[in-house]
Amino acid sequence: MTTTERATRDDAALVAKLSTLDRFLPVWILAAMAVGLGLGRQIPGLNDVLSRVEVGGVSLPIGLGLLVMMYPVLAKVRYDRLHTVTGDKKLLVSSLILNWIVGPALMFTLAWIFLPDLPAFRTGLIIVGLARCIAMVIIWNDLACGDREAAAVLVALNSIFQVVAFGLLGWFYLKVLPGWLGLATDDLHFSVLQIVVNVAVFLGIPLLAGFLTRRGGERAKGRDWYEGRFLPRIGPAALYGLLFTIVILFALQGRTITSQPGDVARIALPLLAYFALMWGGSFALGRAIGMPYDRTATLAFTAAGNNFELAIAVAIGTFGVTSGQALSGVVGPLIEVPVLVGLVYVSLALRRRFAGSSELARSRR
Repeated sequence: MTTTERATRDDAALVAKLSTLDRFLPVWILAAMAVGLGLGRQIPGLNDVLSRVEVGGVSLPIGLGLLVMMYPVLAKVRYDRLHTVTGDKKLLVSSLILNWIVGPALMFTLAWIFLPDLPAFRTGLIIVGLARCIAMVIIWNDLACGDREAAAVLVALNSIFQVVAFGLLGWFYLKVLPGWLGLATDDLHFSVLQIVVNVAVFLGIPLLAGFLTRRGGERAKGRDWYEGRFLPRIGPAALYGLLFTIVILFALQGRTITSQPGDVARIALPLLAYFALMWGGSFALGRAIGMPYDRTATLAFTAAGNNFELAIAVAIGTFGVTSGQALSGVVGPLIEVPVLVGLVYVSLALRRRFAGSSELARSRR
């Protein structure tokens, strides 16, 4: 069996491992949106009901849904394996530059190009660009035969870095940079401190809980039990939390969505451009600096994906559940999931091509 044939067989096996929940994630998201729109029509006073139980300006049911989204993902991270990536300077430096310089700058640029007249949606997209991927990237990376250990470590680094950097970057991209460029900022009325607090709550709490859960679980039962039995049990909770939040958001945003479908389409366009440019550019960079396929794929997917759970949480906590910023966050997973699923197949095709190139090079020696 040739290297290319083995790669094709392994690709099919990996895709088959994807659970029913994950395989049909776009379907579940569309269904949640439809249910939310239906509820919005049946319960017009839903916003008043949710606002009666608020903590820090965020409805308690929505806040719990957001925390449930984040915790299982962060409980999967192997926090004791940071050194496996920090020793690979090419991967570490490339990932940090792509995630924390290129990604936010690209989304800022695309948001202003595509949405110059829609400040709320534009701000929501910029927040999405600041929320670096720590969630679904593990699934996309596994399916694309990327380096699982490297992906987990990059997720851990992004999680820690986000707690520290998100508020500062939000201040820079939403307040400072537009002023330097002569762009309008008078449409933005929010506190940067509020963004910092929301990040600390919706990322800091589940990050700490995930770290303590892994540490305690492995000490008590061992890593095999923790990863083989405990994680599969709590894993689906992240999707349930996401779907619950989408149902509520679309119930509250129903009138805006149905009355302004063109605006929703305009939110989708810069997101499509962003994912294509970030993934393609990152993959090309990995190959250019000589990284093997598995780490090149990991670099591409960790750079292209975004933490839409955190973006939704920050948008809701800062601007309100019915805001245009929150709607931009909700549109994020609707676009990201099918696009990155498609890019998994593109990545696998490139893997077979590189495997074939390696075979040809060996045959010429």
